[in-house]
Amino acid sequence: MAKGILGTKIGMTQIFNENGNLIPVTIVSCEPNVVLQKKTVENDGYEAIQLGFKEKRVKLANKPELGHFAKSNSTPKRYLREIAGQELSNFEVGQEIRVNIFEEGEIVDATGTSKGKGFQGSIKRHNQGRGPMAHGSRYHRRPGSMGSIDANRVFKGKKLPGHMGVETVTIQNLEIVKVDLERNILLVKGSIPGPKKGLVVIKRGVKTSSIEPLNPADFLVQAEEAQVEEAAVVTEATDAQE
Repeated sequence: MAKGILGTKIGMTQIFNENGNLIPVTIVSCEPNVVLQKKTVENDGYEAIQLGFKEKRVKLANKPELGHFAKSNSTPKRYLREIAGQELSNFEVGQEIRVNIFEEGEIVDATGTSKGKGFQGSIKRHNQGRGPMAHGSRYHRRPGSMGSIDANRVFKGKKLPGHMGVETVTIQNLEIVKVDLERNILLVKGSIPGPKKGLVVIKRGVKTSSIEPLNPADFLVQAEEAQVEEAAVVTEATDAQE
């Protein structure tokens, strides 16, 4: 698994493709991620990079954190996550990663923290069926038998009422519909776990067959080309107004 970026979930909307088909998409805002650390096989036993996302006030960071961020000449970050993979060895500490690391039509996996539902019963929590709702029934929405009498205990794994939600959930094989480098936005087809403003990790799909080494210079060139095109558009608009 390799190639990923951190972002926040803005919400859902819908767009139309070239054929006029309606596509539901999730908007993910991905501010430039900073490479804070590189993990190597010699030092850590595996290869990965640590990404920092979203600014944090300096007063909220302790001394060890400030020292860690200083190594990459970066300001304190709120979220830190690792992206593992040998293809990331070309990235250097302090380098920024933007949304143009992905392409339109690429298949990705989205990981987020599911919404909290509080304390729920076995029907909602485990999708169990209920009993008869007639007046004579004494079994409506109970969890059912706790087990045999001889055991004198409830076996582990019994599906009972309890806390629901706030779990790490990954949805695989989602498609990147649009990459907006100017506004640092990804449009991902379908829904993504978690509430609005929740942290989302977008990674290359683990089930995709083509995995090639990444060249960070390619993304920098794409960013420069986008800036040049944006400047040309502004110039044309200014000339038209004059």
